[in-house]
Amino acid sequence: MDAAAEVDHLAAERDAALFDVEEMKVAWAGSRHAVEVGDRMARLVASDPVFRKDNRTMLSRKDLFKDTLRKAAHAWKRIVEPRLTEEEAGMLRLYGMFVPAIKGQGTEEQQKKWLPMAYKFQIIGCYAQTELGHGSNVQGLETTATFDPKTDEFVIHSPTLTSSKWWPGGLGKASTHAVVYARLITEGKDYGIHGFIVQLRSLEDHSPLPGVTLGDIGGKFGSGAYNSMDNGVLLIDHDHKKIPRDQMLMRLSQVTREGKYVDSDVPKQLLYGTMVFVRQTIVRHPKQFGSQDGGPETKVLDYKTQQSRLFPLLASAYAFRFVGDWLKWLYMDVTQKLVAKDYSTLQETHACTAGLKAVTTSATADAIEECRKLCGGHGYLNSCGLPELFAVYVPACTYEGDNIVLLLQVARILMKTVSQLASGKQPVGTMAYMGNVQYLMQCKCAVNTAEDWLNPVAIQEAFEARALRMAVNCAQNIGQAASQEEGFYERSPDLLEAAVAHIQLIIVTKNNSRTFAMFMPLHSSQAPGRLPGNWVHHTKQGALANEQLGKLYAQVRPNAVALVDAFNYTDHYLGSVLGRYDGNVYPALYEEAWKDPLNETVVPEGYHEYLRPLLKQQLKVSRL
Repeated sequence: MDAAAEVDHLAAERDAALFDVEEMKVAWAGSRHAVEVGDRMARLVASDPVFRKDNRTMLSRKDLFKDTLRKAAHAWKRIVEPRLTEEEAGMLRLYGMFVPAIKGQGTEEQQKKWLPMAYKFQIIGCYAQTELGHGSNVQGLETTATFDPKTDEFVIHSPTLTSSKWWPGGLGKASTHAVVYARLITEGKDYGIHGFIVQLRSLEDHSPLPGVTLGDIGGKFGSGAYNSMDNGVLLIDHDHKKIPRDQMLMRLSQVTREGKYVDSDVPKQLLYGTMVFVRQTIVRHPKQFGSQDGGPETKVLDYKTQQSRLFPLLASAYAFRFVGDWLKWLYMDVTQKLVAKDYSTLQETHACTAGLKAVTTSATADAIEECRKLCGGHGYLNSCGLPELFAVYVPACTYEGDNIVLLLQVARILMKTVSQLASGKQPVGTMAYMGNVQYLMQCKCAVNTAEDWLNPVAIQEAFEARALRMAVNCAQNIGQAASQEEGFYERSPDLLEAAVAHIQLIIVTKNNSRTFAMFMPLHSSQAPGRLPGNWVHHTKQGALANEQLGKLYAQVRPNAVALVDAFNYTDHYLGSVLGRYDGNVYPALYEEAWKDPLNETVVPEGYHEYLRPLLKQQLKVSRL
């Protein structure tokens, strides 16, 4: 018997609960019936060896995808077994967005034709909207569907590399069909984005049809995760790929046999009920991106939301670099003093090194993830370099001292320093500001205009007042506890914030650039506008600070790329298709995708074993 299973370490925790867990399960699931069905299906899946998942992170990309096909085929076997109800089978069945798109935008006739085939897995569909150069910007999609009245067909075309469909799940290797979103062009006029049902692969041998280029876009964040999914790339050659006119989804609008574009009488509002699931914004909405006059799309760096998230990180990078230079000097200084048996600065040096290590590594790890999110979907690809950078860097928050433990050590030194103020002992070095306790505890912010926030004196005073007031407040609360240790334990969250405030003050004071110094305080969770007491009048001076930040972003904007160039990282060093020096990311993304092992064969391994029998409805089903 497994020794680990003999002890329930959480039994006491569960016994202490003040509510009925079983009743909460019902509230969570919606009904007792839902709980029972869910439990029953969970037991079925967990007891089936085909559905094992403990080895997912150890499988190669090709084996992981092949295992996914195996699971999909096996799930279909279980679905069609007579002992499962339709409700139970529905928990194993997943159609993605292909089916809802047809439900929401297809006519009754189209639904009757396509949905039964999708439900029975006679075809496998995907939802091909996102393009290599256009993610959330639906109105910027470049794929075209041009009606040819001579043949009563739409000609589907990917006119540029950036128009290639990029990211749709199931597109890379599994899907036979797709709802492709494209610009409808008829009689020489562009009528905007519409959906079209397009067959991609042969139903006989699964090979791509003429004019269709298909592949997987490559490995993604995590060793298991979405690497089991064949997110794909699709390019369509207009010389070959044509579809019948009735494969345009025509519930909202139609193109007549003569090529006339006609709106249907279906109220547009009715579509929202069925299309919320797949973002009805794809249908003829106002432009979300680009210039108002139809010019080129707005650069990512020109979006104020991007600037407000990215530029503070850029500023922090420089601030950390310069404070690092100072810390190197401090280390050399204390080393020389130790040789001379002078231990006077040892405690301060410990506080500085411990605190700066904790604050900078935590901020940097968070910044890497923020940059990844700022890259949109492309940031999730391994080829962008950020997933690996995050995985490599994030252990720095733990090794050489856990960041939380280090900050609590800084907090202890702060509490010791505060306790010595009453005795008249003057703190020195980076804690010298604490000796100005009477002024900093009572002073008020003198900022009256946005430009006043450029005054380094005002910035430093803001940080000093914040750090000191937080430290004094912690010391007072600890003093009211039964014991110092108990007080320290109870106030540990506040102590962490006080330690961070002190370290951020050090970063600001050791940097000469007022611009970089401003970014950090006004974007931290403990901004001057949130100071204890009334040092800053939040509604006035906080607003002025944000106003000044906007002006600073405008100054940084034309220098942003050059500021990053100054890091002097080569393309080889970065290893990122998105961080390329030339900025030519789309050809690089496309080229990198074809290097993935899944693309070594056009038809994926596992097709003949699992996918073809599923499509041909030739799976051997147990009747036990």
